[in-house]
Amino acid sequence: MNTSADDAGTHGVSLSLDGDEVAAGVEHEKLEGWIPELTNELDLRQALEKAFDYRGDITVELKDGRVIQGYVFDRRSASTLEDSIVRLIPSDGSAKLSMSYADIKALKFSGKDTAAGKSFESWVAKYWAKKAAGEKNIQIVPEQLD
Repeated sequence: MNTSADDAGTHGVSLSLDGDEVAAGVEHEKLEGWIPELTNELDLRQALEKAFDYRGDITVELKDGRVIQGYVFDRRSASTLEDSIVRLIPSDGSAKLSMSYADIKALKFSGKDTAAGKSFESWVAKYWAKKAAGEKNIQIVPEQLD
């Protein structure tokens, strides 16, 4: 059943009430191993936003020479780099750290992206490949994390 856009109040957009809902998926960038060039403030801010969305560890080199590897779980962007902070859970199990954006010299997306290739579509494709090969009692189990 189709409904007119004017009847539905959608301002010229056609709706199909009988059709399946289809939403576009999100294509994640392949960031594993990436070392962003931090030549200016915008580069640093954009790289830290990507680090927040990344599902693996990041290596942070600070201007004082320290190198810290861990998972970025929070960031708070302010008007200046000095007032902006990133929060990280270190890989070595030590206490959570907060550091100013202004203290960061370099970043590397060093850890494995734990969600890469694990979309629902990938799961379904693996299922159908196993079914087509004649397998019975098909189970798709998650891979072990390192």
